[in-house]
Amino acid sequence: MALSAFLATRPLTDLVFGAFIFCPPLFKAVLLGFFFWLIVHPLLRGWTYSGDVWHPTLLALSMFVLCVSAALLLLSYGYSQ
Repeated sequence: MALSAFLATRPLTDLVFGAFIFCPPLFKAVLLGFFFWLIVHPLLRGWTYSGDVWHPTLLALSMFVLCVSAALLLLSYGYSQ
């Protein structure tokens, strides 16, 4: 009983509990997007690092953002069904 009273009075309990509730869909999208990026990045590596389109690091970062966005779209579509 003393342990539960100690945990209830800690100031970060609400913050940690709130992060546990609200952040997992975003973490799932980042993780799934990272795996998408691991598949797409080697396929487009020659075109990316040729320098014809954009700076290679910026293009790789934008591909990662697009992969995370696609993963979030897929996850949100799956949750709405």
